Amino acid sequence: MKLDNADSFELKKKNNKWRSSEATYHWMMIPGVIFLLIFNFTPMFGILMAFQDFVPSKGIFGSAFVGLEHFRYMFSLPDIAQVFRNTIVIALGKIIFGSLLAIVFSILLNEIRLKFLKKSVQTIVYLPHFLSWVVLATVVVNMFNLDGTVNQILTFFGFEKMNFLGSNTLFQPLIISTDVWKEFGFNSVVYLAAITAIDPGLHEAASIDGASWWKRVWHITLPGMLPIILLLAILSLPSVLDGGFDQVYNLYSPMVYETGDILDTYVYRIGLIGREYSFGTAVGLFKSVIGMILILSANNMAKKYTDRKLF
Repeated sequence: MKLDNADSFELKKKNNKWRSSEATYHWMMIPGVIFLLIFNFTPMFGILMAFQDFVPSKGIFGSAFVGLEHFRYMFSLPDIAQVFRNTIVIALGKIIFGSLLAIVFSILLNEIRLKFLKKSVQTIVYLPHFLSWVVLATVVVNMFNLDGTVNQILTFFGFEKMNFLGSNTLFQPLIISTDVWKEFGFNSVVYLAAITAIDPGLHEAASIDGASWWKRVWHITLPGMLPIILLLAILSLPSVLDGGFDQVYNLYSPMVYETGDILDTYVYRIGLIGREYSFGTAVGLFKSVIGMILILSANNMAKKYTDRKLF
């Protein structure tokens, strides 16, 4: 149907009014965009160092280009495979055990009927998420060092002391378990929201039919949570190369480099402490490329299995 001049004028007037109202929000975005340009996009020019023999006194534009030399050197190092292995093991351990504990906790928390008790438990469990590892690392060290609380309890019951922070066997489990303890409460928020979206009539009908609590959880609660569980599992895929720099850096030592050194700490030690800026940049760039591939893969998997996309 063709619009007459009056209708066309009114439509243009409404469009102009809508655009003027939206302009305010676009102007509000400018500080955030400037922040991203300065601190996120401008430093990306530094990736040129990965292809140079970078000398700080000469700068990026004065240093000689060496092509892929640093990448070839990276793959020739005997310990780089161990660093990748440590990163993947620690990251996957955090993702798997953190997700499982968050799912179990959200199911149990949903069963609490006293609102005061429920809110109190939520607050206590969520609190560690908001504390920095700079603070929590001190707590962990005081609890798990040779003279810490945990070893005092072990010796009280007749067991030998365990060097949690200096043993290559115990360090990875310590890193994974402490991170799971810190984050599982906050991660359970999404799962708890998924549980509350399940129709209560399904549980009532199952109870009338004689289904036990466990059967109702297995056949109603978990299937109702499954789309969110799959989505969050897929979204966590890009994190498999992120072992948690702040946590590991504040807890590890040269004694546990064999199982505790991850990509981020390796880049920090080699690139900044060792002043091999080009090599450190090459390792960091390789990690970023793999991370980008994983993000794109996660986006496609999310669309395929959950009908939702990241972008």
